[in-house]
Amino acid sequence: MPVQKKLTTYLKFLAKQPAGYAYSAQQPASHQKASSSMDKKEQLDALYARYKSCTQCPLATQGRSQVVFGTGNSNAQLMFVGEAPGKDEDMQGFPFIGRAGQLLTKIIEAMGIQREEVYISNIVKCRPPENRTPLPIERTTCKELLLFKEIEIINPVIICTLGAPATQGLLGDSIKISEARGIIHYFKTYPVLPTYHPAYLLRNPSEKKTVWEDMQKIMVFLKEHTNNQQK
Repeated sequence: MPVQKKLTTYLKFLAKQPAGYAYSAQQPASHQKASSSMDKKEQLDALYARYKSCTQCPLATQGRSQVVFGTGNSNAQLMFVGEAPGKDEDMQGFPFIGRAGQLLTKIIEAMGIQREEVYISNIVKCRPPENRTPLPIERTTCKELLLFKEIEIINPVIICTLGAPATQGLLGDSIKISEARGIIHYFKTYPVLPTYHPAYLLRNPSEKKTVWEDMQKIMVFLKEHTNNQQK
């Protein structure tokens, strides 16, 4: 349609509108929020679809049953990052569903949050043989292909790393979990608070108090973020 005709049509449209009418090209906020949520989920689905049969690192040929991607709320404010899938996760295809995962769920619920409200992922998405610690090449490959992109898409307010491998995966290999836990660090622009892995708590129940102190710091951080957003 010629520009002049488009302008004439638009002027006729405006003439029929009630007094005080204001045209806005923006969608209503509620629609924008729904659209944004859909976009994030679609981005994650598209990302995972590309690597469903990933063969980019040695773990692909070392006995994994499937690639275990992150799960949860694509608009989560809080993201947990662990080390790698274990036997239960490898069989069922979801992160943190074994004994350690059940403990993590209890910790999340104690924070007054439902597990479905957070996002849970791992440094590597395939189970290492005998649950060994992922090798540097495995960590680097999976982080660059998947984890960093997950974080960018979800854009969490804060990330909680669970255990030394996850913490080192985001903050550097030289960092020690015993020194780093409970303190806010930064991965790029994302706040990161490291704590002990739930599997460690199963072996050392006395450290549950320590992890709960760390979770309380995360709760305060999220509350302050919400209050700042409302100002």
